[in-house]
Amino acid sequence: MNTRFPLKRNRSTAPRHPVDTVPPIRHLIPLALQHVIVAYSGMVTVPLVIGAGLGLSPAQVTTLVTANVLVSGVATLLQTIGIFNVGVRLPIVMGSTFTGITPAIIVGNNAGLPAVFGATIVVGVLTWIVAPWFAKLARYFPPIVTGTTIAIIGFSLLPSTSRLISGPMTAADHGAPKRLLLALGTVVLVVVIERLARPAIGRFAILIALGVGTLAAWPLGLTDFSATSAAPIFGLAHPFSFGAPVFVVAAILPMLVVQVVNMVESTGDTFATGEIVGRELGPRDIARALRADGLGTALAGVFSSFTFVTFGGNVGLVSITRVMSRYVVAGAGVILVIIGLMPKLGAVVASLPGPVLGGIGIVMFGTLGAIGVKFMLAADFSRPRNHLIVAIAFGFGLMPVGAPDFYSHLPVPMQTVLSSGIAAGGIAAFLLNLLLNGVGGEDSQDAESPVREDIATEAEQDTATDGRPAVDESVRSHPRPAI
Repeated sequence: MNTRFPLKRNRSTAPRHPVDTVPPIRHLIPLALQHVIVAYSGMVTVPLVIGAGLGLSPAQVTTLVTANVLVSGVATLLQTIGIFNVGVRLPIVMGSTFTGITPAIIVGNNAGLPAVFGATIVVGVLTWIVAPWFAKLARYFPPIVTGTTIAIIGFSLLPSTSRLISGPMTAADHGAPKRLLLALGTVVLVVVIERLARPAIGRFAILIALGVGTLAAWPLGLTDFSATSAAPIFGLAHPFSFGAPVFVVAAILPMLVVQVVNMVESTGDTFATGEIVGRELGPRDIARALRADGLGTALAGVFSSFTFVTFGGNVGLVSITRVMSRYVVAGAGVILVIIGLMPKLGAVVASLPGPVLGGIGIVMFGTLGAIGVKFMLAADFSRPRNHLIVAIAFGFGLMPVGAPDFYSHLPVPMQTVLSSGIAAGGIAAFLLNLLLNGVGGEDSQDAESPVREDIATEAEQDTATDGRPAVDESVRSHPRPAI
């Protein structure tokens, strides 16, 4: 196996895993920037929605956004670089989760933001403590469970792209043909680049599509960078910006439910990343990933942010670009820290046209769903019970997507779980597999699954020209690269 991005100063002839290679700086920065752009809208949306739900002033919302981006960068560095037994050392981006929006608004309205941040600190510390025990549940996540959960994560996120593409309901051009065509053009450009461009160019397909799409949006009147003028160039995030944290049991309990959901999602995304890069993961690896989740969440509470989780869209980006270096994602973490300290840069990224971001979202989230489907195929689908597991799990997972208010009359803790399709579907797959297949069932015997073998083989094949893994020409004939 050749080194994907060889370090010039390293004269050792020993092979390096693609995850541990370091690209030249001229490649690292744009590749890292792709990850930032893919994740940034989610990072700013959570504090924006919570701030609006609590009626905060623009200055207070800016504080939440800045803190969220800054801590996202720190948490990403923890996950990719690692410190002692913290961080799985894989190309994983960390950020705040949509699952925590409703509980944060409810707790914030009833007990104030200090109670929200106090609960966030507590659940972060508890995640750190229970990580080794929760990681031992990995044996309960065979391909039928992890694949179904990952597929639900990807497919349930797809509808969120429609809001980016169509624009706000109150906008005069809501759903206008030009918005739809711009999103379609962005998707088509990604496909064309993947089909026709050299591998060295194909790595940057997302970044190129974002740039070209933004230029195309300019004459259509779909760009608005006016907010960047009001944003300050520098801004430091201070601990406890909203006052000392308050620890209230009624606030901690719903946040605990959110964090359990986050741990399930992070476990699934971590397994997905391990499969993509060809690195087999065990309980210790999952424990390191969850410790980074916990430490990131605790830091988020200190710096006025919210619960953290792995970002599934960036898992899809790793699959599409086939750039597996964790140092690329660590570079994204550095960029996020810089943006967190320079709000004007963040305002520029946040002002990218919605239809372009929505088109990119279709590619990212759809790819993540496809990854889940491929994992599912490692299970034995000649057994009708596996069809039943997938069918019911997808039913629970997609119900909240089609009917967001379906569970609105249930108690808040139940709403928190069931209204998250990712949580409801993942828990359903987990429980149904235990009921129908058992712990030691056939589907748990996946140590040498064909999925892992295929991905490991791909990870070991590098080209001699640009360091990107060789892609079979039969795969290159399709719009989306092999996972």
